[in-house]
Amino acid sequence: MKTIISTENAPGAIGTYSQAVKVNNTVYLSGQIPLDPQSMEIVGDTFEAQTHQVFKNLCAVCEAAGGEINDMVKVNIFMTDLSNFATVNEIMSQYFTEPYPARAAIGVSQLPKGVDIEIDGVMELPNVS
Repeated sequence: MKTIISTENAPGAIGTYSQAVKVNNTVYLSGQIPLDPQSMEIVGDTFEAQTHQVFKNLCAVCEAAGGEINDMVKVNIFMTDLSNFATVNEIMSQYFTEPYPARAAIGVSQLPKGVDIEIDGVMELPNVS
C-alpha cells in the first residue's frame, strides 16, 4: 500500500509527481529545489542560501511523512557546478548527524528553474510498536 505525502511547508509539486510516496516504512522523496513553499519563488542569491532552503524543504517533507531528516538512508545531490561540493558537505553537516546517509553527488548541466542544486532521497521510518 502506498501513501502520498504532502505538506504546505514544502513547495508543492510542479507537475505529475508527489512530494513523497510512502510504502510501508520507506519514504521516497522527490527532488527539492530552493523554492519558498509559500511564494514558490527561488530563495537566496547565493549557493549557500539556496542549499539551506533545499534542506529546509527536505526536513518539511520528512516531518510530514512522520520522520526527520536523519531518517534518510540515501541522498542524491544534483549540482550544476561540482566545485560547490565542499560547501554542500559543510551545510549538510548542519542538518545530519552520524551515521550519515549513503550519498551520491552528480554534476548536471541544468536543473529546474535554472537553480544550482536539487536533492532527493529515500527515508526509512523507525519501526513504531
